[in-house]
Amino acid sequence: MGNTLFGAGIPAAIVAHQGGWDEILLVLGPMAVIAGLLWLAKRRLTRAEQARSESPRNTSDDLSPSA
Repeated sequence: MGNTLFGAGIPAAIVAHQGGWDEILLVLGPMAVIAGLLWLAKRRLTRAEQARSESPRNTSDDLSPSA
């Protein structure tokens, strides 16, 4: 039984040890994805806070009945 990666059509040169760069990519890839998601969440939160602070706030007059 052969290696499943080779059966999937992935060339042997990609999965062979090439001085450690492939292991580095296995670590840095997920770290980059997580860092990107954290950056995106922080950016969205900052924009939401800015939009909330720029919108006009309700005053007590707005809440009273208009009878």
